[in-house]
Amino acid sequence: MPAPIMSWLSRVGCRWRLGFCALLLAGCERAPERTTPTASTEAPAAPAPFSAEKVDFQGSAMGTAVHFIAYSTPQSSPPVVRAAMSRALDEIRRLEALMTTWKDDSELSEVNRRAGEAVTVSTETLDVIDKSLWAAKLSEGTFDISFEPLSEVWKFGDASDPTPSVPSRAEVERLRKRVDYRRIEVDRSARTLRIGPGQRIGLGGIAKGYAVDAAAKVLRDARVTSFLVQAGGDLYGAGRKPDGSPWVSGVRDPRGGPEAFFATIELEDRAFSTAGDYARAFLKDGQRYHHILDPRTGFPARACRSVTIWAKDALTADAIDDGVFILGPEKGLALVESLDGVGAVIVDASNRVHVSKRLAGRVQILRQPTDGP
Repeated sequence: MPAPIMSWLSRVGCRWRLGFCALLLAGCERAPERTTPTASTEAPAAPAPFSAEKVDFQGSAMGTAVHFIAYSTPQSSPPVVRAAMSRALDEIRRLEALMTTWKDDSELSEVNRRAGEAVTVSTETLDVIDKSLWAAKLSEGTFDISFEPLSEVWKFGDASDPTPSVPSRAEVERLRKRVDYRRIEVDRSARTLRIGPGQRIGLGGIAKGYAVDAAAKVLRDARVTSFLVQAGGDLYGAGRKPDGSPWVSGVRDPRGGPEAFFATIELEDRAFSTAGDYARAFLKDGQRYHHILDPRTGFPARACRSVTIWAKDALTADAIDDGVFILGPEKGLALVESLDGVGAVIVDASNRVHVSKRLAGRVQILRQPTDGP
């Protein structure tokens, strides 16, 4: 091997590519011919296009069925979406534990036991109480969470008797005297709630709306953007489906079966809540008695068969549906039109359908609701 090459090799220590060093050591005295790499004629494989997957999740809380439907995204895979739904259901159950009157250790049960005293409660409970008092003032007192004493004589749902009976007017009037939302006091700075002596409150007419909104926040925090949350008659639809269409939900026929709908309504970042005289009710001598009680009389409200409220959030929708139901279509629609971003579909006592102005074009009436007692 020529001396210059050996000297050069000793200096660089054969740090070049092993193949080039091997050629020199074999005594090849001319550099190998350079070859230009041949460019591949095949384009690299394109990644598979994303396909959203539908995820369905069900459970129970607050005395009703809870249902989630969502679509996965590039940021939230189906397992991530399902895990978020599980956390959302846990959140609903956490709120139920604070606000139920069916458990002795709930905050609301403590407030009722200590009627007349200021009781420290969570900010969540205060949020719902504040919205309840807002709805009471707005609805001329027809939505009133202090109705709970009337449950001593009116038995519906899980508390219903095998042979339901209609209480006397004297019994109802005795208990109705305790119903007055104006005796409820909230102290935000001290985080306390006080009800009047002899009063009891219940949040069954509004707490599910708050819980649906809380569940929606859990899903959004997990970067789920297209979903539906339902807890009984309270519903929230976020975004649009992957094909660009809005969520569509049915409005139940008050005298049809559980799966009978007389109309549909679009939901895109909107909620709706339905108050109906069919969910917890009984018939006696051809008359329907149901759980939506008019605080002014202590007896079931008679002006409507169902009211569906469409709003930006489930809490607002749930807060006013009972009041609109009790007020009736004329006053109820006036209340609805006075609120920004709120609409209504009402079936009145004569089975006529009323649709508020904001829902024009968003509600499709499929047929006339079924008639009946």
